[in-house]
Amino acid sequence: MLVYTKKEIRDLIIAFIVLTICFSIATAGFNHKSIISILPIIIIGVVIGSVSHELGHKYIAMKYSCDAEFKLWPLGLAIAFVTSFFGFVFASPGTVQIHPENRSDEINGRILIAGPMANMGLALVFLAIVALIYPLRFYSGIFHLIYLVSGVGFSVNSFLATFNLFPLYSLDGTKVLKWNAKIWFIAIAIAGIMMLGSIFIGAERMVQIFMGL
Repeated sequence: MLVYTKKEIRDLIIAFIVLTICFSIATAGFNHKSIISILPIIIIGVVIGSVSHELGHKYIAMKYSCDAEFKLWPLGLAIAFVTSFFGFVFASPGTVQIHPENRSDEINGRILIAGPMANMGLALVFLAIVALIYPLRFYSGIFHLIYLVSGVGFSVNSFLATFNLFPLYSLDGTKVLKWNAKIWFIAIAIAGIMMLGSIFIGAERMVQIFMGL
């Protein structure tokens, strides 16, 4: 069971709001009508993926009887805001601080792979929704919106999973690789295939291929 402190809830709400603003600016600039029209896509397809990644770490950490609390990183939010003006968002709103710090490589690896796994799981859920909505997407505006949101959600979460599994600097992949190279390779291979599929094929075409269309 996830337990949140008042400070943690505050930090999550701030991160959610700021990331929504940043991704909206990056996508639609300061066009108010465009921002309103893409808000569902931004909130569901993008921001939820970023927050779920951190909560994945927290959930597994608590499974191992560790204290885990999400803490806002003001500089990370500032960087996200600045980069949004250039049409992209470097999203690093905060981190889950886990205690005790003297954990084994295995526990560290399991905790840190949980974030990318959460994104991979969300990506597959979004792809499944795309497949379910595909025949209905032109029947109503609601179905079409769900279809668009899910397509973006699949792409974004595939990217987040792949990016965070790179064994660079403080990314999750560094400690996952240190724990178990085989698991790291399988995870980044699956995430990478999903990401490349979203880039070069697209969720819609992937669904069409699966359906034999």
